[in-house]
Amino acid sequence: MPARRQVDSLSTELSASEPFEITGDIQRPDKPEEACGVFGVYAPDENVAKLAYFGLFALQHRGQESAGIATFEADEVHLHKDMGLVTQVFNESILLELPGCLAVGHTRYSTTGSSRVVNAQPAVVPARLGKLALAHNGNLVNTISLREELLRSHCNLLTTTDSELIAFAIAQEVNQGKDWLEGAISALHRCEGAFSLVIGTPVGLMGVRDPNGIRPLVIGVLPKTPLTPVPRYVLASETCALDIIGADYLRDVEPGELVWITNEGLASFHWTNRSERKLCIFELIYFARPDSVMLESESLYSYRRRLGEQLAVEAPVIADLILGVPDSGIPAAIGYAHASGIPYAEGLIKNRYVGRTFIQPTQSMRESGIRMKLNPLKDVLVGKRVVIVDDSIVRGTTSYKIVKALRDAGATEVHMRISSPPVTHPCFYGIDTDNQDQLVAATMSVAEIRDQIGVDTLAYLSWKGMLNATQEDPLSFCSACFTGDYPIPVPERVKRSKLILEKAVL
Repeated sequence: MPARRQVDSLSTELSASEPFEITGDIQRPDKPEEACGVFGVYAPDENVAKLAYFGLFALQHRGQESAGIATFEADEVHLHKDMGLVTQVFNESILLELPGCLAVGHTRYSTTGSSRVVNAQPAVVPARLGKLALAHNGNLVNTISLREELLRSHCNLLTTTDSELIAFAIAQEVNQGKDWLEGAISALHRCEGAFSLVIGTPVGLMGVRDPNGIRPLVIGVLPKTPLTPVPRYVLASETCALDIIGADYLRDVEPGELVWITNEGLASFHWTNRSERKLCIFELIYFARPDSVMLESESLYSYRRRLGEQLAVEAPVIADLILGVPDSGIPAAIGYAHASGIPYAEGLIKNRYVGRTFIQPTQSMRESGIRMKLNPLKDVLVGKRVVIVDDSIVRGTTSYKIVKALRDAGATEVHMRISSPPVTHPCFYGIDTDNQDQLVAATMSVAEIRDQIGVDTLAYLSWKGMLNATQEDPLSFCSACFTGDYPIPVPERVKRSKLILEKAVL
């Protein structure tokens, strides 16, 4: 779609080219959707806009609705953001109009705030010491009360996102006489929920994680050169965004930590004394790219393969072939095949160029299932007993269509194995899940789900097996979507919007 420029301003108009809501499985995948990816770079003498562009390109899987980059050139902020993929929003000429030594980037999937260009990030807000640009991954649980508080203070809110609220809270603290660092720390104490933030200011770049570190955020270092002997730092949601620009992984931003990057280097501040890591386990299972590192210098591919190996131990089956649902189910399928001794094969071919189409398929195409995205290999499947491995079942609609396609292609038996426990509870921390009554595992038993999706057998990985496979402290992960044990208290009026059933017992 054509990009509409927004330089150093925020528009409240709806773009005529914005996506409109379409119901149906093509528009709403049968998976939880991530909130967004954030990126920041402080690198004098580098083309920071281009670095941010490639960083966001590597984080495109975390959000496909909108993208934006803000750069700082002394006291001036240059901003461009719009609806669409990173490659649709930016081109060479646009990036040339984003000069500076510091950049903040964002790619978004909406959780709080609708899918409109005005809600695209970074959020740019004026303050006493200049403008700040904020990119946010996560979700506040005190959005309503914080918004009411800011409105009483006559803040000129332009969007419906909780991210803008954090930016205004920081600006408000700065306007009361604090410097950027003091203002940010004061504002953070007013925020409750999940937030990994990258914040640009005229004098430096901040990276922040909430006290539980529910959403990831890593620090990278660009190589030194003869012209730039001082370290130049990068912040990103995942390490894959460091790899693409040649930055070396330094470490994670710790839960409850604020890092402050200026021309003097990197300084660390623990802005809260109540930090306790609760990294989202679904980041490891599904959301993050398999080549990203989140577990003791190990790629998530290795963790997902271990999930499949454990699943083969817990739920063996006699079969001829192991298949993975592309792409997220493939590492676990390979692990299942390795542990079971059953050959792994590609039985489903994915069209990776479908994207978010806004043209409705014909009725006959809808009835034929999911051929637009996945097509079975009949010569591989005919006469075979197959095990199809996926990372999760949320609503069950896609699983049903996959099973039907496999049977239509000639599979004599179809067994399904899921490399995570049943998803029984919605997320309030930055994942767009359905209300609880729309989560199939919250309303049906495993046997009922088996019958609904049409498989011969169905088995999920155990909660204990999922956590043990991390090879880390199981208490350091948030698994509320499987248990209903939310590490951050959720206000009742927020919880009532999604949580309507009883807590699950594992």
